[in-house]
Amino acid sequence: MTSTNIAFVIDHFRQVQTDQYAALGASIGSDRKVIGIEIFSTTHPDYPFGSWTGDGFVHERVFEHDARSNPGLWGPALRILCLCRKYRVGSVFLCHYERPYIFLAACLLRLSGRSVYVMGDSKFDDYPRFFWREFGKRLLYWPYQGGLAASLRCAEYLRFLGVPSDRIKQNYYALSLDRIRKTADHPPAPDGIPFADRDFVCVARLIEKKNLSTLLGAYALYAATSNAPRKLVLCGSGPLDVELKAKAAELALTDKVVFRGNLGPVEVAAALARGLCLILPSFEEQYGIVVIEAQAMGLPIIISTNPGARDRQVRSGVNGFVVEPDNAAGMAHFMSVLNGDEGLWRSMATESQAFAKRSDVDQFVESVLELTP
Repeated sequence: MTSTNIAFVIDHFRQVQTDQYAALGASIGSDRKVIGIEIFSTTHPDYPFGSWTGDGFVHERVFEHDARSNPGLWGPALRILCLCRKYRVGSVFLCHYERPYIFLAACLLRLSGRSVYVMGDSKFDDYPRFFWREFGKRLLYWPYQGGLAASLRCAEYLRFLGVPSDRIKQNYYALSLDRIRKTADHPPAPDGIPFADRDFVCVARLIEKKNLSTLLGAYALYAATSNAPRKLVLCGSGPLDVELKAKAAELALTDKVVFRGNLGPVEVAAALARGLCLILPSFEEQYGIVVIEAQAMGLPIIISTNPGARDRQVRSGVNGFVVEPDNAAGMAHFMSVLNGDEGLWRSMATESQAFAKRSDVDQFVESVLELTP
């Protein structure tokens, strides 16, 4: 297989993919193509992020109808193989190694002479691991000759699962910083909205693992120490909506906590542009893409130890603070520190902009081109 066209197989396109594929298409020139193969036409119910497409790459789809409940095995695997043959693809990047049809497609692609790479964001410390299950995963990783990892811990996990260490690159998650800044209604911090008028921001689905109940408790501790506490703006929707609003009322925070609901990328960028810092307190989080968006807008980050974004994007005391997910008092302390020290906040905001460059979309392009022949 001598073709240099590159394909990506993913569940459903989001803004992150359209940023990446368009940038890669622009980088490799007109003699090569980027093929984005979307498996489903609708988003997964747990991720209501909407549908996206973009310019600069070929957009194909495995299923044009709703097939999530019963995708089958040979049908989608052969469809992926046929699309790669149609576009003379030489290198294929696939997500969702655990799905039987993805494993079959990866095997067929590998046997047909193509270079096959896995894309992932999982880390060993996401949740308890068990020997036999991890052994089985190593078998599912047999087709892959390399990988694109979301974080340092993700890269280490791929090595543990048998992916060759010299064929693993990071930057699976990277965004167009330019696109984020253009869609916001203000320049990045420390410019733009005055320090005194900014609020704490959390962008997360309202589900258990995001640890938002602990965040509300931490915010209550912070608010109790301030004569004029900044508001906490929660952007996201989910099954815990009613429960979290009830807890905010129980803590007498109804007038201080703003529930914005599910927002699109434009609205998220605008909310971040008005923020003092981003808070991501999850006790389980594979990466945390919103960290890149927040840093593009210059926000310092208060982040728990679990998200993969913590590995390279956050340095405690430099552009934010790292805290244990069950440490409400620690979160409250860091909120108070940023609330009251404008000089520190400005320094951290400047550093956040610098750290955002580590996950600009050009870093994704560089990683892909280093892997592909």
